[in-house]
Amino acid sequence: MINVPDRRRTVELIEEAVDAGAPAQKACEELEISLRTYKRWTDGDGVKADGRPDAERPEPANKLKPEERQQILETCNEEAYRSLPPSQIVPALADKDTYIASESSFYRILKEADQLHRRGRAQAPRRVSKPEAYKATAPNQVWSWDITFLATTITGIFYRLYLVMDIYSRKIVGWEIHENETADHASLLIRKACLAEGISEQGLVLHSDNGSPMKGATMLATLQRLGVVPSFSR
Repeated sequence: MINVPDRRRTVELIEEAVDAGAPAQKACEELEISLRTYKRWTDGDGVKADGRPDAERPEPANKLKPEERQQILETCNEEAYRSLPPSQIVPALADKDTYIASESSFYRILKEADQLHRRGRAQAPRRVSKPEAYKATAPNQVWSWDITFLATTITGIFYRLYLVMDIYSRKIVGWEIHENETADHASLLIRKACLAEGISEQGLVLHSDNGSPMKGATMLATLQRLGVVPSFSR
């Protein structure tokens, strides 16, 4: 909003330009205001102040009443809804032919009441530490392995390819195909790969995701016996 002194100065500059023969439209454009704004400022006696701060604004007809706001809070804290966000509460109420307010109103009321986070059984957010990073500067320092599906001639039936790769040389140090995913198959493959590559010293890192075969008890026990350090994705 432009204050009254600045408006007066702007009007004076425009009037000087008009008196000098310039069109009012061009003078207004130079000062980056519209001709309509200039006429509104000078309509009547003197330069008018901005009336928006003191304008009377009627309340919206659909404004929530205090009892409706309280009903929203009570509903959100009921046992059936206190662990749900408004995006699930409003549809659940609609299924019961009940409408209190819009989803955005639910969010707004809960935010004002400081109940938008961790209501009911919802747990507080926890900070997950970044996993340790490993860098390979030579072969047989860091291996990575995973299990992927291999299609068969029968729709819906797949084999599982177990594959271990050295991330430095990109060499496939071990692979097997099985009909299912188990930690037993994985541990046997790792033992064979370590034997084939002559891994006898401790320090090899084996990276994988957090799948069940990767973190199975048999697999972890095998890695411990071989002196292999397990590494998992976040």
